[in-house]
Amino acid sequence: MKNFTLASALILSAGAAFAAGSGDHSHDDSLPVGQPGAAAEVDRTVEIRMLETDTGMGFDPAALPVEEGETIRFAVTNIGDLEHEIVLGTEENNLAHMEEMVEMAEMGQMDHDDPNALRLGPGKRGELIWTFSNAGTFQFACLIPGHMEAGMHGPITVK
Repeated sequence: MKNFTLASALILSAGAAFAAGSGDHSHDDSLPVGQPGAAAEVDRTVEIRMLETDTGMGFDPAALPVEEGETIRFAVTNIGDLEHEIVLGTEENNLAHMEEMVEMAEMGQMDHDDPNALRLGPGKRGELIWTFSNAGTFQFACLIPGHMEAGMHGPITVK
């Protein structure tokens, strides 16, 4: 009976890990693109609109220039008719995360709680405060399946 209980626990925990996706969605707060910022440390606010157009999907503005060490409050508005998100990361990490989201969508699970992401329904507003601690070129993107491919991504240049 003891071996059966242990085997059952292992099978259940493996199933739970698979259901959460192939990655750990309780990410460390420190990422190559930086880390969550504090409201008291905000250097400036950048308004971002999520939208759909006749030719695809996108963000306005389409590119984000940032200074190394700068803390930005992103005031984000979804002016589209679909749910969208903004995820800050490297292009490589965003592509890998997007693949995980496709797998999660196939299993009927799209929820995740990452400090570098904000998901908004149509007509909703939200904010994301982020400190860009490393120079380089990064990306902001919507990782909902099909959205990045429709043009919903842009560069973040940290000087």
